[in-house]
Amino acid sequence: MNSIIKYLLSLLLLSLFISEAVAQESSSEKFTKGVTFFTAGSYNEALQQWTDIYNTGYRSASLNYNIGNAYFKLNRIPDAILYYERACLINPGDENINYNLQIARTLIVDRFQEIPELFFVRWYNFMALFLKTNTWAQISISSFILCLLLLSLYIYSSKYTHKLTGFWLALIFFTISISSFAFTVRNKTLVYDSHKAIISSPVVSGKSSPDNSGTDLFVLHEGTKVSIEDEVGEWYEIRLSDGNKGWVLVTCLNII
Repeated sequence: MNSIIKYLLSLLLLSLFISEAVAQESSSEKFTKGVTFFTAGSYNEALQQWTDIYNTGYRSASLNYNIGNAYFKLNRIPDAILYYERACLINPGDENINYNLQIARTLIVDRFQEIPELFFVRWYNFMALFLKTNTWAQISISSFILCLLLLSLYIYSSKYTHKLTGFWLALIFFTISISSFAFTVRNKTLVYDSHKAIISSPVVSGKSSPDNSGTDLFVLHEGTKVSIEDEVGEWYEIRLSDGNKGWVLVTCLNII
């Protein structure tokens, strides 16, 4: 019984390590080239290497942070803020990311005070971002399979101790599976489906309605962070940290 569980757990861990290694191996060479270019002061070439990795769908705090640094060196501050924010989503506790983000924010026109998140939301987000989306998904699926195997032990075993062990271990792995699935969904929402955005146009007017005839409610400048509330055609309804809302064209911002 114990040997079977150990074997299954070993397979679970091995599959996680192999999948991570394969995903990272193809990107490591380009990332290293980018570091070499950046160190030599060739910021455009470094940016090209790192954005190529980003465009493949690979996401990491380190990659986003370095892309932000390259944009900062090229004096493209709104783009630097965008990628610092993306890095902060994945690793919100990193001091270097937060420091560079604060420096970049001092170089933009608009200044708004952000409302801090509730402590339990911050904890939930931290746990969801502790591992990557695919890793949480693999843990969820593997735990559910182990749960089914242990349930079969509970159902078909004739020994009371085996039935009891199978039941409680199945319950534990079921809880892990459900929790991992919740973290998978939250991680994907934070990293890939963020409802935050950075204004990319030099000057943008927030309209009272999703059309050019709407009344101008406020003016924003590039680099400002906003929340997306709704979408109608080519218009996004955005909310500022002070609570004001307005409509801007989709082309005026980039999703974090």
